[in-house]
Parts: sequence; structure tokens; C-alpha cells
Amino acid sequence: MAFRVVIKLGGGLITDKSSMKKFDRKAVDEVVDSLCSVSELGASIVLVHGAGSYGHLLAKEYEIASGLKLDKEVEQWAAVEEIRSDMRELNALIIGRMNERGLECSFHPPSDWATGTGADFSGDVSHFERGADEPIPITFGDVVDTGDETKFGILSGDDLMMRLSTECDATHCIFLIGDSDGVLTGPPGEDGSVLITQLGPETTVNGKHNSEIDVTGGIGLKIERSLEIAKLVQEVWIIDGRKPGRVIDLLTSGKTIGTKILGG
Repeated sequence: MAFRVVIKLGGGLITDKSSMKKFDRKAVDEVVDSLCSVSELGASIVLVHGAGSYGHLLAKEYEIASGLKLDKEVEQWAAVEEIRSDMRELNALIIGRMNERGLECSFHPPSDWATGTGADFSGDVSHFERGADEPIPITFGDVVDTGDETKFGILSGDDLMMRLSTECDATHCIFLIGDSDGVLTGPPGEDGSVLITQLGPETTVNGKHNSEIDVTGGIGLKIERSLEIAKLVQEVWIIDGRKPGRVIDLLTSGKTIGTKILGG
């Protein structure tokens, strides 16, 4: 059976979330090396990436996730346009690194084709159904039109992962994060925090969401969406993106270091 692998590059992996528009070229290059190996296996890849410091900081400052506020309308619309531009800039940096390694890509900004936020957003995802010999489609978390009185909102990459994995017949759904081996029993770096190797609906996680930076739900949203995806996709994982070779281990051996999500 051919692999169809939907991969999310977390914003905290590809950027420094605490510094405005700070791209982590080394981390991206290491991920791209692994993507080349995935492609050489004959896998069909679909790629999603987060915003990190190219989106979250401005979105937090101008409360973009909450939609239009009439007393801040001018500033918010300016921020919406800046975030969309910054996200395309980040996307271009990633595509550039991939093109240099011979990976051809196609560009799909959500603000061009998606409406609404959350896992039930509207938008045709059929253009992500690709063969292994076709360009790798790439999309990302973005500010999108909502089609209602809120005018705009943030469509998370985790919500994109939900639809792309379940509607495009993925064999593997992999979230690459930037701060731990996978999902831990507590916040990364906290004494006693250990890796949860299998996580199901009844598993207790004491993760910490950094609401000062992250505006889309952090690890909690990833877990929530992963559990929904795992009802339909057998191989759903949260893995340390700083060690992207583990993706190859998973595809070639069926196991790796990380957290496997169980659908229940």
C-alpha cells in the first residue's frame, strides 16, 4: 500500500515564537532532508505549517482570533493584511528550501480558498489529493474570511490537518513539534514530565498552553484534533520535529519515538 502522509510543521519548530519573524533555517533544512527521504520511499506528501512568530504575535496584539471589533476596525484590518503577507513570506521561505533540494511544491494559501474557522471550515480540499509524482501541496494556518459578522478569524493548521487527513485518504498523519519527543505528562522541562507513548480519549495530559503567544490552542488543540483524526486514520503521531528522521523510522519500521494517538 502506498503511503499518503499529511505532515504538520509546528510554528514553534520552524520559527522562534518569541521573536518577530525569526525563521529557523537549520530546523527547516533538517525537516526538508527527511521529506526528501519520505519522497524517495514513493510516498505522497501533503504539507501544512504553522505560523509561529510570523502570525501569532500580531494576531495576539490585535485580537484577530476574536473577529472584528468596531473600535479597532482600522488597526485590525491592517493587521489582517500584514499577517497574510507575513505568512506567504514564511511559506515562500519553506518552499525555497524544498525547491533547492529538488522537491517541487504547489502553493495554497487558505485565504484564497477557505472560509470560516474550526474543523468544519468551508473549502474544497480535493486539490490536495495528489500522486507521488505530482508537486507537494503546501498550506498553512492563516487569517481567513468568516462569511459572517465577525468578518475574519484564524484558521488553525491543526484544523487544516483534520480535513486534509480524513478527506484525502491519508495513511499517516504526523504533527512535528519543536519542544519535546511528543506529548508529555506535563509541560516540557518540568520535573517528572515523561513521554506518553500512546494517547487515547481517556488519557490525562497536564499540558501548558502559552496564551501569551499562541492564539490557536497550543498542544490541547493538537491533541483534540489528533483524537478525531485517529477515528479514521490508523497512524496518527505527534513527534519531535527536531529529530525528523523519526518520520522515516515510522514509515519503514512502523514504530518510532513519539506519541501515537489512538482513536478509541
